Amino acid sequence: MLTHPQFDPVAIAIGPLAIRWYGLMYLVAFAQFIWLGRRRIRAGLAPLTVEQLDDLLFYGMLGVILGGRLGQVLFYEPAYYLMHPLEVLAVWQGGMSFHGGFLGVLIAMALWAKKHDFRWLTVTDFIAPLVPLGLAAGRVGNFINGELWGRAADPTLPWAMIFPQSGDLLPRHPSQLYHVALEGLLLFAILWALTARPRPTGLASGVFLIGYGSFRFITEFFREPDHGIFGLSYTVSMGQWLSLPMILIGIGMTLLALRRKAL
Repeated sequence: MLTHPQFDPVAIAIGPLAIRWYGLMYLVAFAQFIWLGRRRIRAGLAPLTVEQLDDLLFYGMLGVILGGRLGQVLFYEPAYYLMHPLEVLAVWQGGMSFHGGFLGVLIAMALWAKKHDFRWLTVTDFIAPLVPLGLAAGRVGNFINGELWGRAADPTLPWAMIFPQSGDLLPRHPSQLYHVALEGLLLFAILWALTARPRPTGLASGVFLIGYGSFRFITEFFREPDHGIFGLSYTVSMGQWLSLPMILIGIGMTLLALRRKAL
């Protein structure tokens, strides 16, 4: 049985200045977005320029940070933040909702598309394969922090891990790493291959929604559920409730895209 290494959440400290691993993972996510995006532009597989990509990232950063934080506040811990309103601003302490960040990015991409006269689906198709590795980086940050641990696991499971932060000595699933594998690496491989060739508009966006929603729904079975606005549930967690609309909308978008191709 393994024990979580209890990493220091501060990666670099220079006097009173402390840089946390969680923040560094966000920088890694944004850096890989630029790197992959420029690769696609150089390969002639992107509808925008390098300068537009940099502007797109700025919009995306705002959408991720503002949407992710508001999602955490509204979807998962409204009562806590109502009692501690100033902590809403303490993003360096963690506490970001993917689904909130996703909605924030959709709004940001709509604003960017309007500014540069692009179709919204053209933009979301472009960014779809650039997102999963960033999600993986965020989950690595969760693992380093020892947060969002998994549900209790069979002690004989070779990778079962004790998370002292949980307040008990139960062996648990390292669910953060399951997120890395499925929502990060596997989803990236699927979307990168899909978008390497011509395809109907909206297909990549639809496959992203299906892929992320499905993988998140699966990994939630191994993750200790959050309370959420519906309370604590080990049957259908808050993360699973929020993933269901993604899957359904993704299926609809994919079918419409394939239908346009057939016509």
